Amino acid sequence: MSLERFIPKVWSARLLQNLHKAHVFAQVANTDYQGEISGYGDTVKINAIGPVTVRDYNKYGTLERDELQDAQTILTIDQAKYFNFAVDDIDAAQQRPKVMDEAMREAAYALADQSDQYMAGLAKEASDIVDGGAMQADDVYEALTEVNQRLDENNVPRGDRWMVIPPWFVGKLVLAEIFTQGAINAQETFENGWVGQAIGLNFYVSNNLIDDYGSQDHLMPAGTRRAMSYAEQILSMEPYRPEDGFSDAMKGLHVYGGKVVDPKSMVSLQGRFASE
Repeated sequence: MSLERFIPKVWSARLLQNLHKAHVFAQVANTDYQGEISGYGDTVKINAIGPVTVRDYNKYGTLERDELQDAQTILTIDQAKYFNFAVDDIDAAQQRPKVMDEAMREAAYALADQSDQYMAGLAKEASDIVDGGAMQADDVYEALTEVNQRLDENNVPRGDRWMVIPPWFVGKLVLAEIFTQGAINAQETFENGWVGQAIGLNFYVSNNLIDDYGSQDHLMPAGTRRAMSYAEQILSMEPYRPEDGFSDAMKGLHVYGGKVVDPKSMVSLQGRFASE
C-alpha cells in the first residue's frame, strides 16, 4: 500500500488573487458633492446660473435689468448594495493566509464594479451620439475627430477631455497609428485603466461599457469631469460572529448615486468591432 495516503495536505501560504476589471468612471466624473451625503435616499441640489443677456448700449437710453434665472439639477443617492460573508474557523486556521483581508479586497472590488457599471450606463444620456458603425482602423480617426468637433460645438473646454473605450478599440488606435508603439502605459493601465493620450483625449479602457444597442455596439462616452457627478458612502461595515456556526463574518452597505449634470459636456461614440 502506498504511503502517499498518509502525507498531509499542504495548504499554500498565499492566495491566488482574482483578475479584476479596471474601474474608471469614478475617475472621469466629478465628486464635488460627495461630502454632502450621509445615507440612502439623500438628494443634493446642484445649482447653476442661467445665461446673462447682453444688449446694445445707448448713453441716452434707459438700462434694462434682468432677474437672474437659476437652473437646478438633483443628484439622488438611489443605489444601495451590500455584501455579507463568513470565513469558517477551520478554513481560516488551515489556509494560514489572511483570508479575511483577501475576502475584504474582493468585496470592495465587487462593490466598485457595481457602481462602475451603473455610471457606464449614463453614456446614453450624452447630448450627442456619433454613429461609428462597424469600425475598422481607417474609421477611427474620422470618428474621433467628429467627437471632438461635437464637443467644440458645445463649447466644451479642450483641456482634460477624456474618453472611455473597450479593449478592442485600443487595438484600433494602435493600428491607425494614433497610438504609437510604446505609447501605452502598461502600469497605469493595470492600476486605473488609463492607456494614453492622443488627439486631445485621455483614453481609459473599460469592460463595463454598455453594449446593449444591438450588433454588439459599444457606447463610448467622451467629455470632461463637468459632465457627470458621482457620490458614494460606505454606510456600515460590521464584523460579527454568527450564532449558527463557528466563523468570523463581515457585512457592509454601500450607497451611491450618479447623474449626467451637464449633457452638453459629453458626447458618445457608438460603434462595434470590425475585422480588418
